[in-house]
Amino acid sequence: MRALGVKTYGGPKNLELLDVEEPTPGQGEVRVRIHAAAVSPTDLILRNGEHAATVSALDLRPPFIPGMDLAGVVDALGPGLDGRLKVGDPVVGIVLPFPAGAYADKIVLPAESVVAAPAGADFVAASTLLMNAATARIALDHMGLVAGQTLAITGASGALGVYAIQLAKAAGITVIADASTDDGDSLRSFGADHLIPRRGDFVGDVLSIVPDGVDGVLDAAVLNGATFGAIRDHGHLAVVRAWDGAGERGIQVHRVYVGSVLKETALLQELVQQTEEGILTLRVADVFAPEDAWIAHEQLESGRVRGRFVIDFSS
Repeated sequence: MRALGVKTYGGPKNLELLDVEEPTPGQGEVRVRIHAAAVSPTDLILRNGEHAATVSALDLRPPFIPGMDLAGVVDALGPGLDGRLKVGDPVVGIVLPFPAGAYADKIVLPAESVVAAPAGADFVAASTLLMNAATARIALDHMGLVAGQTLAITGASGALGVYAIQLAKAAGITVIADASTDDGDSLRSFGADHLIPRRGDFVGDVLSIVPDGVDGVLDAAVLNGATFGAIRDHGHLAVVRAWDGAGERGIQVHRVYVGSVLKETALLQELVQQTEEGILTLRVADVFAPEDAWIAHEQLESGRVRGRFVIDFSS
């Protein structure tokens, strides 16, 4: 079967189509015929070698196949499943790319990581949901913000940021979002209450709205400790990259890792339900054939992507 991966670390053009062995599901596993796989920054890191230490520690050998978000159809079931999933079901799934990710015709993954696809969404759109929405969900859960509190989001126009806006608004939280001039209207449509300039004076701009500081910051732009001045004493900072800095003034730093919820089926199902209810919005930036996936990687590295790039494995 086809897979898309790298034999050696490097730039976007190191991605190549490969012929790999079709996997067989084992106990408690499901095989999915993938129709669409979303492209994320994590995929770039696997391709360019920034994950080399993790790969080495797991004693994995090339080729390395990226991809964490997928949508497709249940193709085969391993033994020991409870009947929740059936062959032919349209599904979405989330997976770590160790030993192999979602850039492939088929993938085997734990049944707990696979749930029914959102009704009414095509495979391309559905593939953009789980990783970023789950990251936003656990960031908010870690911070424990409640209705009436205030959250500031850096990198708010990206896939993670928009899901965080929508989930926070659904919980009654006031949202301050950074935005470039041409993103303002869309972020307001997603629910942002206040906009501040992207790459402006983040701390000063937040304090001009909430003088005592916000209750929490979700830092999708990887500003890390530079956000502390915008947070009240004993507030919260959620970081999404491996940053080991400590808080100050009683601020709690929450390191968000989506891998911690890959098998939390109820959480994944809730995100699907919120999509069906219109709380979460699926956004596709562009669709690429597997042989053109290197272009998606190249464009994602250049920035200014709104929504997710998707690789179409349906043919």
